[in-house]
Formats: sequence, structure tokens, C-alpha cells
Amino acid sequence: MIEINGLVKRYGDRLAVDHLSCSVRAGEVFGLLGPNGAGKTTTISILATLLPFDEGEVTIGGYDLRREAERVKPLIGLVPQELALYPTLSAWDNLAFFGRIYGLRGSRLRERIAAVLDLVGLRDRAGDAVRTFSGGMKRRLNLAAGLIHQPRVLFLDEPTVGVDPQSRNFIFEHVARLKAEGVSIIYTTHYMEEAERLCDRVAIMDAGRILALGTVKELLDLLGGGVIYAGLDAEALEALLPHVRSLPRVKAASLQDGRLKIEAHEVRTALLELIELSNAQHLPLRSLAVLEPNLESVFLHLTGKRLRD
Repeated sequence: MIEINGLVKRYGDRLAVDHLSCSVRAGEVFGLLGPNGAGKTTTISILATLLPFDEGEVTIGGYDLRREAERVKPLIGLVPQELALYPTLSAWDNLAFFGRIYGLRGSRLRERIAAVLDLVGLRDRAGDAVRTFSGGMKRRLNLAAGLIHQPRVLFLDEPTVGVDPQSRNFIFEHVARLKAEGVSIIYTTHYMEEAERLCDRVAIMDAGRILALGTVKELLDLLGGGVIYAGLDAEALEALLPHVRSLPRVKAASLQDGRLKIEAHEVRTALLELIELSNAQHLPLRSLAVLEPNLESVFLHLTGKRLRD
């Protein structure tokens, strides 16, 4: 459904999107996972035809994004991070406005408004001004606006930021429902638990680049059994490193930022082996940190920083 090859977006000397390449299948939930400033929203804005790009090729639904943007627009729906609603208008009138932009008229427009209001549980508030809605209700109406024209591709940019747990679960349920209906969804988030729960495949982004891409299981396999960071005195680090590399549960060991970084097959067993080794060598450990496999640990392993940094 989406093919991206060598996508580049520059702001002066800064590369906001750095030669990004990936594809999204029909009916797939594809996650863009990364911290604020990673380039997720810029990528979404380009795919949604809101921003021009400097290099690369993009096709959506078989149409070239640069040359055939007008054919792409009816295929896509965008639910932006910032609410895109008119607060003085009612929920119904907001949806009528967006529906008309997509060419809906008359009974077809009324049917779609009623359908998406039912979908997001706001039928009983259809005539109320949006300014009277809670944050979660506004998020749900924002989602309805993105679905009014039944897009084949839906971009959800940080859709759960600032919402209550009930509305968050509501969004999760509807992502699963839309996927079952064959809608392709690109879902950006910096919450790794959302990506683990919702996404078929995940691209881990930082500084405009994709660092790793695959299913959640494939990404967790990058970490193996886990990673141990051990702090020792500088002399002790050099002395202990060759012994650590020979431990049976250790895949690899290296020095990183003044600490010993150990990639392990079985992290808890490797941790016990490390403690026993340091005691036997009379080289005291000053600090220990253990990363067991999850997407945040994978991100920290790849970048050296946490998702929310």
C-alpha cells in the first residue's frame, strides 16, 4: 500500500528525515517508534501530502506522491497529534465540514456522519459544541474526522497523548477493528507498550533514520536474552573484559561510556556469573543495570538513550 525509498527532508543543514526506506502492507498496523524529535511527525506530514520532500520516491496505493498527490488524497485519512477541530461548531457540523472536503454530499454525507459518530461513541453529543467536550472526547471526534471518507490508509500521529485511560483503550479497540477491515495504519508513538500491543511491524526511529525494522519479536531478538551494564574502576574494566567474554551465557562484551556492556543469552544467569567472576577477581562492581527484552530496552541498546529522552 505504501512504498518509501530514500526519503529525505531537510530544514537548512538539518536532516529531519534521513534517507528513510520502508513499505507498509495492506491491512497492516505499522508503528513508528521513537522519542520526540525523531522525525515521526515530519514523515507522516510528508506522506499525508502536507509537506514537500527533497529526495526519494513515495507511492501510496500505486500513485506517485510527488506527481499524483491529488489521486493520493482521497485514499488517506490523517489524525494529527494536535486536535484539528473547530471548537465553536458541533460535532456534527465538524464532521459535515470535513466530509464535504472529501466530496461527500446529501444522504451519503449524513450516513457517514452518523456512522462515525456511532463508531466513536458520540452520537448523543452530536449537536453539542466541541468546546464543551472533554479531552478524550475531542480525541475520539478527531479520529472520526479522519475516518469520515472511509480511507484505505490512516495516519495516527501520537493519538493517545493526553487522553484518559478509557479513551486510550477505546482508540486501541478501534485500531484493531480498522485493521480487521483492511485499513493500513501508520501509528506513531513514543510509548513502547502501545507499539508492542498494536503493531504488526515496528520501525525504531531516531534522528530521522530507521535504526531497526521488524516484528516485535524480531526486534526483541536483537537484544537476545538481555543486556547488562556494569560499572567498575577503569583498571578493573580492562582486566575483567576478557574473562567476561569467556562466560558461557555471554554473547558479546565491550566497553561503552566507561561501563562494561554485556549482551547475554540468559541475562539473569549471566548476571550471577558476572557477580561470581568479579568477586573471584576481587574487582568490585560499582553499579549494575539490567535490560530485559522489551522495545524500550532495544531502543536504549541501539541508541544509548531512552525513548522519552
